[in-house]
Amino acid sequence: MKVGRKLAVRRALTMNSRIRRAAPGDVPAIKRIVLAAYEKYIPRIGKPPAPMTDDYDRQVASGNVWVLELDGELLGLVVLVPKPVYMLIDNVAVTPERQRSGLGRKLLDFAEAKAREQGYLEVQLYTNELMHENLAWYRRLGYEETSRTYDLGFRRVFMKKQM
Repeated sequence: MKVGRKLAVRRALTMNSRIRRAAPGDVPAIKRIVLAAYEKYIPRIGKPPAPMTDDYDRQVASGNVWVLELDGELLGLVVLVPKPVYMLIDNVAVTPERQRSGLGRKLLDFAEAKAREQGYLEVQLYTNELMHENLAWYRRLGYEETSRTYDLGFRRVFMKKQM
């Protein structure tokens, strides 16, 4: 597929999608998306990444999960956790078939807009240090590394972005 065609398809996908707060009935689809998005990292990390073990029933009930849908199908999600001085982007996941289509970027843009809307001047996130693709992507989007540490059984890289 030519570059111009790829960009047109990417724009159409992101333009026709919508993001809404997750409902309890979305939890099975949320779990499927997260498992599919993160299972490729198990051999690299040696165990399931933290998002695979999160309690999505609790996260949805807390109002922290937003889902991205296209034509009624859930394709991605973002988990936002308000903190005292920043918004934590706790998870961003897109179904593998739609990764690299601009949907992850749309979810991050949404997260940053929500943070600004709620008066935050900063967003923070973290990822496993072995998820090299994610680290490079976040850097390209303006996130800067603040620290690396062993946290809850994982080697994590913490990053932030000023609004």
